[in-house]
Amino acid sequence: MVSYKQKCMRCNKNYVLADWRNKYPLCYDCEKPELNGDLKDPKMKELFDVPEECYKLSSFLRSIKKNYLRFGELTEKQIEAFKKVVGDLKAKIKQEQ
Repeated sequence: MVSYKQKCMRCNKNYVLADWRNKYPLCYDCEKPELNGDLKDPKMKELFDVPEECYKLSSFLRSIKKNYLRFGELTEKQIEAFKKVVGDLKAKIKQEQ
């Protein structure tokens, strides 16, 4: 898939990787306030307790967390996909170091 850098649609300062599906790309700094929320379920606290670097690299992870904070639940497929992406990103970060 072809991706390109585009300025954040909200702050217009930072560049974000975008593709044809992402009509409104936002940088991590603009989405950070939306990610801060009260997680009451201990299972979900554990799920979303990943390094901040993973959230910076993946708009998918930010999207899943925002959806949980908005709707209060996730499907099993969303949870599995979240875990898979976090594992891949942790391996990528570890490999770069």
